[in-house]
Amino acid sequence: MKIGFIGLGTMGAFMAANLQKSQYRLVVTDVRREAAARHLENGAEWAATPREIAAQCEVVFTSLPGPKEVEAVVFGPDGLLAGAHPGMALFDLSTNSQALMRRVHDAMAEKGAHAFDAPVSGGPKGAETGKLAIWVGGDRAVYEQHRKVLDAIGDQAAYVGPIGTATVAKLVHNMAGYAIQTALAEVFSMGVKAGLDPLELWTVVRQGALGRRRTFDRLADQFLTGRYDPPAFALKLAHKDVTLATSLGRELGVPMRFCQLTLEEMNEALARGWGALDSRIPMKMQLERAGVSIACDPAAVQAVLDADKG
Repeated sequence: MKIGFIGLGTMGAFMAANLQKSQYRLVVTDVRREAAARHLENGAEWAATPREIAAQCEVVFTSLPGPKEVEAVVFGPDGLLAGAHPGMALFDLSTNSQALMRRVHDAMAEKGAHAFDAPVSGGPKGAETGKLAIWVGGDRAVYEQHRKVLDAIGDQAAYVGPIGTATVAKLVHNMAGYAIQTALAEVFSMGVKAGLDPLELWTVVRQGALGRRRTFDRLADQFLTGRYDPPAFALKLAHKDVTLATSLGRELGVPMRFCQLTLEEMNEALARGWGALDSRIPMKMQLERAGVSIACDPAAVQAVLDADKG
C-alpha cells in the first residue's frame, strides 16, 4: 500500500519519517522539495502535485499550516480532489476549520473517497517520538480499517465522531491551554512581584492539588456529572481565596484581568445563593449562557479515569 504525505514542516516531517520506519511506502510533496530530502534518501517517492499523490495512493495525509493551505491542496487545479478515486482515505492532520473539513468530506464523497479531520496533539517532540494523540472525525468503519497506519504516527489515536468533531475537540484543547497559560502568567507575575523566586514558586505549587492532577481530569467530579452538592470545596471558601489573590494583585500593581473575571463569576454565583455548593458551580452559569446542559453518568466518567490506570 502506498501512502501519500503532503506537508513536511516540523510536525509533518517527523510523522512521515515514522511512517517510513514502519515500512510503509511513501509518496511525498511539499512547497519546498528540500524539506523531503531525508525522506527521499530513505526511499520515498516525490510527487510534483497533490493530484499525483491522490491518483496513486490509498491513504493520504496532509499536515499543513491551516485552512487556507488545506483548501488549496484539496481544491486547487492539481489538488487532491482532482486525483481522488473510490476508496481513497484522506486524513487531514492540520488544525483546521470545521466548515472546511465538511466541504472536503462532501467533495471527496462525490468521488467515492473518504475524508477525515484528524488533528494531532503532542508538539514536535511528540511527533518525533510517536507520542501523539490523533483525534479523528469521519466514517468509523473506514477509520478502523486504517487504524494501523495511524498507530505508526501516534500512540493515542481515538475516534471522536462524524466529520468535523475532531476539529472541535482540538480547538477545545488548544483554547483551554492558551487560556490557562494566560491565567498562569497573571498569578506567577503576582507571585514574583510579591518577592518569590520563580523557580522556587513553581517547584512548590506544582505539588499542590492543581499541580498533581491532569488539567482536564478536574472536570470529572462536578462539572461533567452536574453534581455540585455535597461540595468538595465550598464556593464561599473559594471566593475568599480569589478575593485575597486579586486584592494582593491590586496592592502590588499587577494587572490580573483573568483573575478579576473569575472573581466576578463567583460574585454572580454567590448572588444566586450558591455559596454552600461546590466551588465549580460558577461553571454552570456558562452552560446556561451557551444553552447546553451536561449530566454524564458518574460511572462512565469514572471508567474513563480508571482506563488510564490499567
